[in-house]
Amino acid sequence: MIISIDISYYPLTDEFIPPVLDFINRLQQYSEIAIERNGLSTQVFGEYDDVMRIITAEMKLSCEIPHSVFVLKIVNSDRR
Repeated sequence: MIISIDISYYPLTDEFIPPVLDFINRLQQYSEIAIERNGLSTQVFGEYDDVMRIITAEMKLSCEIPHSVFVLKIVNSDRR
């Protein structure tokens, strides 16, 4: 099943831009998913199992920054 996830990441630190860009750059390293960015969120598209495995691993790394907030919207179709 193909899914689409809209992710907003809010590291609650004074220097919030570098962690956000790092998260997005890490996601872009995976050939199994497609990424689209805009000013408010990042969209991830791909097979459910691939997307969830990748998002889980990368969010865990980003949560090493104290007070990291993620907001996800998951749709069970390709919303590109």
